[in-house]
Amino acid sequence: MKDSSKLSLKALRLHNGNALPSIPVAHAFGIKESGDSMKQLLQYIKYDTYKWNIRADLEVIALWLGLQLGYTKFLCFLCEWDSRVKAHHYVKRIWPARKILEPGHKYVKHHSLVELSRILLPPLHIKLGLMNNFVKALDRNGTAFMYPRQKFPLLSDAKIPEGVFTSPDIRSLLRDEIFELIITGDEQRAWHAFREVVTSFLGNRRTHNYKDLVEELSSYQKVECNMSLKIHLLSSHLNFFPENCDSVSDEHGERFRQDFAAVEGRYKGKWNPSMLANYCWTLMRDSPNSTFNRQAKKARLH
Repeated sequence: MKDSSKLSLKALRLHNGNALPSIPVAHAFGIKESGDSMKQLLQYIKYDTYKWNIRADLEVIALWLGLQLGYTKFLCFLCEWDSRVKAHHYVKRIWPARKILEPGHKYVKHHSLVELSRILLPPLHIKLGLMNNFVKALDRNGTAFMYPRQKFPLLSDAKIPEGVFTSPDIRSLLRDEIFELIITGDEQRAWHAFREVVTSFLGNRRTHNYKDLVEELSSYQKVECNMSLKIHLLSSHLNFFPENCDSVSDEHGERFRQDFAAVEGRYKGKWNPSMLANYCWTLMRDSPNSTFNRQAKKARLH
């Protein structure tokens, strides 16, 4: 599930293999993400009948599992990790498991709408979160912080300090030899830890020593980076990640956002149901197995 860039379009998409874009099967416009709206959406797609595996960002997963949103004491849906006891972060890895997800218990607000075993964690969402945490922890007056502002001039001055990067931006920075020379000390160690997690665990393959590489994220503490829920999941719940994180990639959500932004531009920011039809037509044209009854006439030279 993903928001569009301008009009807050919510769309639920059916995975169509990593080679082709996901297919939108339900959408909503102008509604707030809440437990009630999620329940209604799942009813429309008859989730109780089909029991699909589902992948979304962590906020939507929290809504599906009935958790209260916001910076609560118990953010994790898998254990009773205390997000406010910062002295134990990066040190304590094993926390008491959540035994029940019932309303009124440890910040659970509603009954779960989906089964926990059907949840797939979103690798791209976690990757973007790690990048966000890293950039926020950089010295604002240092060259490592200033370099991305020069490298990505189209990103606004507000987005750089908040670590708002896209997946192509991150891939570009990971390959950048100049940035590798600029960054030093604890910031360099944190950057290397991020790079190893992205390339050796959150992608489509795992190295044999991925657990050791993920543990290196503790170097984030040296740059005074607070532990987020995403870092906690990597630190304490590696067994909840699928064997191949990219087998059902949430890169499709990023592609949907970018493609739909182009469609929105043609309608000048005004919502019209035809926008989604136009987007679906682009999916039909991208399909290599599509056939059409009407063929274009061939030009003949006389």
